[in-house]
Order: sequence, then structure tokens, then C-alpha cells
Amino acid sequence: QVQLVESGGGSVQAGGSLRLSCAISGYTTSQCSVAWFRQAPGKEREGVARIYGAFGSTNYADSVKGRFTISQSNAKNTFYLQMNSLKPEDTAIYYCAAELRGVCPAAYGPLTPGRYTAWGQGTQVTVSS
Repeated sequence: QVQLVESGGGSVQAGGSLRLSCAISGYTTSQCSVAWFRQAPGKEREGVARIYGAFGSTNYADSVKGRFTISQSNAKNTFYLQMNSLKPEDTAIYYCAAELRGVCPAAYGPLTPGRYTAWGQGTQVTVSS
């Protein structure tokens, strides 16, 4: 059974930093990509960052470029989201998600929730002004 367990959320003042972690276990198919999403109250879930492919390519939402960094452990079973220069608008529940498939796609399209087949329980991030 696939499990994704997030940790590292919390409360911080604007300008501060947090690092989220996501431990993934129990999967038997290919792990094509791992992403972080977030959802603020009353808003749709939005993609924040993704890491994918054999070489760990990354992409980011425009709103977090230059501030957030996604990375993975050498064993590719733990994923991180380093969040710097946090803003109040970054306040949300952050979710880790894994795209697990028999065969990984040749190309990766937009970062949308529908392509992800396994999700963590979420961790709250609150940024105060």
C-alpha cells in the first residue's frame, strides 16, 4: 500500500523559511514524478513544484519561482520543499503527491492534480505578516 507522509509544516513570520518533507513507501510501479500542491481556504488546489524524470528535472509555479526549491534524497524515497522568503499568501495546506504508473510518460504536461495517483494527508503552513 502506497503511503506518503508529510512533515515540517508550521507557523512562521513573513520572510521566514520552512522545509517540508515527504516520505514515500509501498509503491510497486514506476515513480514518474512527485509534486507539491497547496490549497488555501476557499481556493482550488494548485501545483507548486514538481520533480520528474531520471535526472530530477524540476518546474515551479510562477508564484514561487526563486523562493521555493524541490529536491529528493539519493534513494528517491524522500522529497523536500524548501520554502524561503515566505509570504502571507503562501498560507495553505501543502500536499505531497506521487505520479505512479507502469510506464512513465515521455513528456510532462501542466502541473495538475488529476495526474497524481497517491496523496499525503497534508501539512499546514501559516505565514503571518
